[in-house]
Amino acid sequence: MTIKSKLLGTLAALSVISGVQVSHAADELTVAYFLEWPMPFQYAKVKGTYEKELGVPIKWVSFDTGTAMSAAMASGDVQIAVSQGVPPFVVAASAGQDLLLVDVAVSYSENDNCVVAEALEIDKTNAKELEGKKVGVPIGTAAHFGFLEQMKHFNVDITSMEIVDMAPADGAAAFAQGNLDMVCGWGGALRRMKEHGNVLLTGAEKEELGILVFDGISVPSDFASKDGELLTKFLKVTADANAMWRAGNNREEMLDVIAKDAGMELADTASTIDTFTFPTLEETLSAKWMGGNVQNFMLGVADVFQGAGSIPKALDTYTATVDASYLAAAGSQ
Repeated sequence: MTIKSKLLGTLAALSVISGVQVSHAADELTVAYFLEWPMPFQYAKVKGTYEKELGVPIKWVSFDTGTAMSAAMASGDVQIAVSQGVPPFVVAASAGQDLLLVDVAVSYSENDNCVVAEALEIDKTNAKELEGKKVGVPIGTAAHFGFLEQMKHFNVDITSMEIVDMAPADGAAAFAQGNLDMVCGWGGALRRMKEHGNVLLTGAEKEELGILVFDGISVPSDFASKDGELLTKFLKVTADANAMWRAGNNREEMLDVIAKDAGMELADTASTIDTFTFPTLEETLSAKWMGGNVQNFMLGVADVFQGAGSIPKALDTYTATVDASYLAAAGSQ
């Protein structure tokens, strides 16, 4: 199956599922998140702060990719996705799934990248030699977008490459076994990938090219409209956890709790989370983020995917898919 046909199949499935979306029971929530992706919200998760403030039981379910999160929200199995990548969100929204991005979860340009096998001796000075090589990429994710943009920058013809759709953990394992020439991913998987190769561009170099890497908190729009109060409280607890982390006074305690919940060693957790930036609530509401730039960036992502044949058609605008009102309400509490 080709990359295009696989992604189009995913889009078709999402469009069908979204038409029969199931409303959740207001007395409980299911929240999606990533393992090996340490974030301050996990401290509040473990401490039971969300249940206390929202007043409902919460089931936390881990996922491998943001595309899987979209499918789970489309089927009604998940009400909130924490740290869903912008590209999988855009893919789902472009397919007609009724999702809203309601917060910026984390910015992480250093923690999402592609790694080239060390034996190839390919770096940014001779990246053109990647043509004809085999690469593992989680299709429709932030890593996929970054891959496409980097290959465009280096003028690498991706039609010459063998591109395999692989979750980061699977890609890291295949890369370690020598079955891939390049692999893309994030978090703990990216750390393992780097043990066997090198990145073409650093996070700072990618940002200079306009390749932003950030995740959002996303929800089905019907959940937001029916249970906006719960959503607002959820965002408030999340913002408070981020503020606690930024303050640094409880770093050691928080880090230990987060590491265990993320399924990571303490040292790996520290090295990973220190590459993350958690914008303040005020920053997130500003023009730099949800006040306009996020919407514009989404359109840019969609245009890249459409140009690559990964989605049939981008929306004219993604303004309606971003709703900052719930975060603004959280800031007033």
